[in-house]
Amino acid sequence: MKLESKRAVITGSTKGIGLAVARALIKEGASVVISSRSQEDVQQTVEKLRQETTSLVEGKQCDVREADQCAMLIDYCVEKLGGIDILVNNAGIGLFKKVEEMSVQEWRDVLATNLDGVFFGCRFAIPEMKKSGGGFIINIGSLAGKNAFPQGAAYNASKFGLTGFSEALMQEVRHDDIQVAYIMPGSVDTAFGDNQGRHSWKLSSEDVAEVVVETLSRDSRCLTSRIEMRPSRPPSK
Repeated sequence: MKLESKRAVITGSTKGIGLAVARALIKEGASVVISSRSQEDVQQTVEKLRQETTSLVEGKQCDVREADQCAMLIDYCVEKLGGIDILVNNAGIGLFKKVEEMSVQEWRDVLATNLDGVFFGCRFAIPEMKKSGGGFIINIGSLAGKNAFPQGAAYNASKFGLTGFSEALMQEVRHDDIQVAYIMPGSVDTAFGDNQGRHSWKLSSEDVAEVVVETLSRDSRCLTSRIEMRPSRPPSK
């Protein structure tokens, strides 16, 4: 897919990986709609990005846990950009607690954000992509979607689920010229973890964004559906 003039929605894109992806797509000539649960963050980020580019940049508040807000986000993209070619499901939260110490609401928030939000985005974007003759969906997962660890039950469950969802969806829509890929980064140095900027050995947000662009840019006959990313030199144990 040539990215010039393509129309993209990126969830959770006012910071971290999502913002890096937005910048990378803009650099390639795409128009983008960014989103976040915070309207203030959306406005500030849109203003910042518009100062950096002549590409079309729009933004809309969206809590991906809410189906109606996801529907409105896709509708907003269609209204402002004329359609949607690319959906990057990046919004996510982490919770690392023992099951016995986790509240019911905490469990639900992780699953709703990391899994329901991806379903909602895809559910409303796919019909619009079909109208445009195809598209590309990239789900930002995690190596936690294959490697379980203590106190990661909620996060692991959401990312294992995302893996299964992505693989099933990929097979559902491939003959509609919609490609689905999921990227599984290991440790990324973002505000998602602690001590942002201190872990030079970790992947950067820009590393993930580069892989997103590479995945989107391959010839349409080739689909790299699952991409695992790891820091090349983590601390020795």
